[in-house]
Amino acid sequence: MTSHNRCAKTLSALAALDRQRALPAGTVVRTHLVDAGSTDGTPGAVRRLHPGVRLRSVGTDVFWGEGMRIASRDSCAVGAAAPWTHQLWLNDDVELADDALAVLLATARQVGEDSVVVGAVHSRESFGAGTTYSGRRGRALDLVEPTGHPEPCHTYNGNVVLLPRAVRERVGDIDRPFTHGMGDYDHGFRARKAGFRLYVAPHHVGVCEANPPLIGSREPGIGLREALRRVTSQRELPPRQWWVYCLRHNWPWAPLLMVSPYMRTLLRAAAAR
Repeated sequence: MTSHNRCAKTLSALAALDRQRALPAGTVVRTHLVDAGSTDGTPGAVRRLHPGVRLRSVGTDVFWGEGMRIASRDSCAVGAAAPWTHQLWLNDDVELADDALAVLLATARQVGEDSVVVGAVHSRESFGAGTTYSGRRGRALDLVEPTGHPEPCHTYNGNVVLLPRAVRERVGDIDRPFTHGMGDYDHGFRARKAGFRLYVAPHHVGVCEANPPLIGSREPGIGLREALRRVTSQRELPPRQWWVYCLRHNWPWAPLLMVSPYMRTLLRAAAAR
């Protein structure tokens, strides 16, 4: 897990993880949290309320992708002295259902222990529907809805992902070029290319609200320069990282795809003037 100035949500995510039930006998869960310079009291609150969490504090220049790499390395270093079977990616704004981890592990047993299992999450206002994050499938990377049985997917949002040890050892972590976004999609594509199968669990496993649609470079009235600054920032599509992603997964259309989001952003901002 990673966190940055979302103390209440982070504590809710950890509390939900503590409530997991119906786990296979002998299951041990170790939680590794990388906090990126929170100033809202997150580290102290976590240490006080969840003393078993292995917390590492880093600078504010560490975004989600790098934070998840650090957490993964820490978990594997601790796990080197003891057997471990899976690694769970969990966003700090996800509140898991009480049986979420049991469902993910049961799905892994059903589809094959070397398969990646993705947990779909939904908005709190549309319980059991309104999927916000999940596996992705097709050329347009559409969200995969839970159907009551495991659904294959092509890649995944990194909000809730259960990785078998074999996948982590062969595919590795979120790749270093991706400091924040795109790294989860890239990881899913690389896992599939390596021969692993990817599935969405049969049912939603928790709650996670989607980001508001009109924020960042899409915010109305911000002007051309500000829109371009935002779309090329770490939180959206930094050009160098976006180019790496396009080259890996969209050849021979990479050059066209590379410029398209920046052109769309400029056209949208110009039309709103």
